[in-house]
Amino acid sequence: MIKLRKTIPLLCLFCTLSAGAVSAEEHRDLIFAKVGEQKLALDLYVPDKIKSDLLLVYVHGGAWRKGSKESVPVKDLIARGYAPASVNYRLSTEVKFPANIHDIKAAIRFLRAKQSDFGIKAEKIVILGSSAGGHLAALVGVTNDHKELEGKVGSHLDQSSDVQGIVSFYGASNLETILSQSTPHGLSVRVPALKLLLGSVPEENPGIARLASPVAHVDRNDPPLLLIHGDQDPQMPVNQSLELQAVYQENGRRVTFINVHGGSHGGERFYDADRLDKVVLFLGSLNQ
Repeated sequence: MIKLRKTIPLLCLFCTLSAGAVSAEEHRDLIFAKVGEQKLALDLYVPDKIKSDLLLVYVHGGAWRKGSKESVPVKDLIARGYAPASVNYRLSTEVKFPANIHDIKAAIRFLRAKQSDFGIKAEKIVILGSSAGGHLAALVGVTNDHKELEGKVGSHLDQSSDVQGIVSFYGASNLETILSQSTPHGLSVRVPALKLLLGSVPEENPGIARLASPVAHVDRNDPPLLLIHGDQDPQMPVNQSLELQAVYQENGRRVTFINVHGGSHGGERFYDADRLDKVVLFLGSLNQ
């Protein structure tokens, strides 16, 4: 049985938490920063029996222009003893890149500053994301201490926004090559999404496209990386994950690529027990 302590419908959590009995405390709509009149919020889920010193930060997808923290397909990790925070960030319909990265880094700093308030440990953080969120998670992860992408959002600039691990579910890694790799359907999705995100298509502003590309920032100090991608993805070319894998290998960094054979763009197969077992194995390796 799942025992909840905050105001979330029980039916919803019974649907998402299927991996055994778990008791978890939910902290909903925590304001981690304010930009102008806009409040940025996250949800934090803390199981009674935390089995890891790792704090998870999840970044939702939605082509950078939609979606919210309500979508947490990795929520079954709560039943495995992990505490995830799901973060809202400003969407590309509101602001251009790199505002979304500034927001996510602000959320990480907030969690580190407030960890004792919520009974969590946030010295080691693993960032996860799906689709556009996978791209943002990877970019946050490979830009520890990057001044231009750090931003000044939030009230905890004395805290570190560094992460110690990255999990990208079918995310982009190179915005300079993504369109040349895309199917006609992929182009119909990616071109308008990139125009909103960057202000133009990448070829018209290669500098900003490169700044927004995780492959451009990888060096020998980057944290371990897990990539999960379907080889039949019509929206986010699998070559995007393969490019990031190759650059990690060139820099001697630890990277694992999991191919979901026949996998499209998202769906239950990416978050089933088998795939989450592999995520847990990766997370466990970070504590060694």
